[in-house]
Amino acid sequence: MSVQSIDRAFNIIELLSLEPQGLTMTEISKRLDLHKSTVHRLLSSMRNRGYIEQSHSAGKYRLGLGFIELASLYLNSLELKIEAQPFLHHLTKLTGQTAFLAIRDGRDLVYIDKVETFDSLRRYKIIGRRRPLHATSLGKALLSGLPDREIEELYKDKPMEKLTDKTITSYDGLTREIEAIRDRGWAIDDEENEPGTHCVGAPIFDYRDRAIASLSIAWEASVFPDLTWEAVAPDVVRCARDVSIKMGNIRYK
Repeated sequence: MSVQSIDRAFNIIELLSLEPQGLTMTEISKRLDLHKSTVHRLLSSMRNRGYIEQSHSAGKYRLGLGFIELASLYLNSLELKIEAQPFLHHLTKLTGQTAFLAIRDGRDLVYIDKVETFDSLRRYKIIGRRRPLHATSLGKALLSGLPDREIEELYKDKPMEKLTDKTITSYDGLTREIEAIRDRGWAIDDEENEPGTHCVGAPIFDYRDRAIASLSIAWEASVFPDLTWEAVAPDVVRCARDVSIKMGNIRYK
């Protein structure tokens, strides 16, 4: 899709946002001074993806449920950041390490927040960046909260990127790791994402008991050679549970 087509699609979206009862294709064409064939093509594409709905009785187009889903995801992540912030600060203070917060998007995690200390591991401009779920403690913690069927759909007979010599790249290896995470309640990253970096992560659950996010701490193994996963995992798990409670989860109450 060209830049011009994207611009026109947004013009249609913005126009329909002002018309809750919807508009016909002819009305949209006239309002935006676009040819009907162009409007039809753009509406069809957005309707196929759930962002536009058409009334069969009146033939009018209006915004679809796809926008509600996007807005819900945005609001949830915004609420999550607000609720998690004090706990991330507390976790950083307890451990002396950088704390991270992430959500899932397909087979990737997306960093949405971090709290640093002066002398801890620093990750500049990491907010919004993506990493593979299978190669991080944040990602594996998220996967541990998914149903087995969904994990199979994501990874069965599909390649997994190898980021370091320690990255898990087999489906069987990943499922064994996920079972271990479920048993102990926390995930590790043993230089699987970056050489020399250790991490511990735990999942965050919402009021429906769904894994909606995860948090972690990370440190350079060479700088903190005596710091172990077992030593910091209880603090990470406790922090994730506290955020889960704030997000309405009753499992830990």
